[in-house]
Amino acid sequence: MASSTLRLSSSSSCSRKIDAAIHVPRLPKVIPYFSVPKIPPRKLDEELKIRDRFTSIVPVEKINVITTAPIDDKIATTKLYAILEAVADRVEMHANMGKQRENWNTLLLNSINMITLTAATMAGAAAIGGAGMPLLALKLSSTLLYSAATGMLLVMNKIQPSQLAEEQRNGTRLFKQLQTQIQTLLALGNPTEEDVKEVIKKLLAVDKAYPLPLLGAMIDKFPAKFEPSVWWPSNQQLQKKNKSSEGKQRGQKKNGWSEEMEVEMREIIEVVKRKDIEDYERLGNLVLKTNKVLAIAGPLLTGVAAVGSAFVGNGSWTAIVAVAAGALGSAVTAFEHGGQIGMVFEMYRNCAGFFQLLQESIEATLEERDLEKRENGELFEMNVALKLGRSLSQLRELTRKSASSRMEGTTIDEFASKLF
Repeated sequence: MASSTLRLSSSSSCSRKIDAAIHVPRLPKVIPYFSVPKIPPRKLDEELKIRDRFTSIVPVEKINVITTAPIDDKIATTKLYAILEAVADRVEMHANMGKQRENWNTLLLNSINMITLTAATMAGAAAIGGAGMPLLALKLSSTLLYSAATGMLLVMNKIQPSQLAEEQRNGTRLFKQLQTQIQTLLALGNPTEEDVKEVIKKLLAVDKAYPLPLLGAMIDKFPAKFEPSVWWPSNQQLQKKNKSSEGKQRGQKKNGWSEEMEVEMREIIEVVKRKDIEDYERLGNLVLKTNKVLAIAGPLLTGVAAVGSAFVGNGSWTAIVAVAAGALGSAVTAFEHGGQIGMVFEMYRNCAGFFQLLQESIEATLEERDLEKRENGELFEMNVALKLGRSLSQLRELTRKSASSRMEGTTIDEFASKLF
């Protein structure tokens, strides 16, 4: 009995525990002690007054400027990327054209010399032992070969393949330089529309200076006078703008500029004009005259040889004229195109253009009277020294020599550039 009562008591206690675990008492509902206030509706005139106060604090024009400025920067950046693709395409085109025209020079030179020497050999063979039909065949073959060589030589002298190749090499170099400038603008960030316009002007100037087509746009290979190459846009507008503000900030020393540095830059201009540009103009005119003489002499000699070969067999002098004129024509052609006289002439044009560009850039910088708008003076001086192949100390020594020679009335015995 005792054990049964213990079991009943334990079972009843377990059931109570289970009931306590299952039957959770309900919590009373919480009555909110606060309420969210309702915003009273505003009238139309009050809304308009609030908007007027906001627009008076922040004008609408400023909001438009703030929102449109990043868009303009993005448009300028997109334009620069488009121009960069066009410049990269031009680099490839000029490089391919340069290789092609270099091949023209080699192939045409070898072909013309082989044709000329073959014709001279036939003329000599006809004079030695030809008679009847063999004589006529040799004479006719020699005349035709000389005539073909004369025609090919006229075309070759007109286009000057070695000069064409040098033009394309210069165009490739300048477009690569422009490509690097555009990449620098994009790397610095925040390009403007003025940057885009300036890049387009430079691109079109190089296109004009070194055209790709031959017909209608080819540079005159035999001008009346030697003239430097010009592959940069004109600075006339900049010079007019600078002259209008002349004298406003004279005597100020800032942005790396001083009166002594301006005097040094003017002395460099004088040395470049009196020594480098003058020397390249003299050499350019000399090469131009030499090329003109050779371009006339080559076809003239092969033409005389063609006429002489047609009369071989009618006397000893005809054979001598045919063979000797052909040999001389071949030698003249080899000297003109093998020596690449046209390439040398174009190289002198490019060098003279380099010094003219340096002179114009220094003059345009000095004519800008607002020193803050100039390029930093120390950076500008370093760039000039590097372009001339000198250190800063050597550049200043050159300006001192130039100033002393002008005071003494003598000519300086040193060129500005040590590169070429």
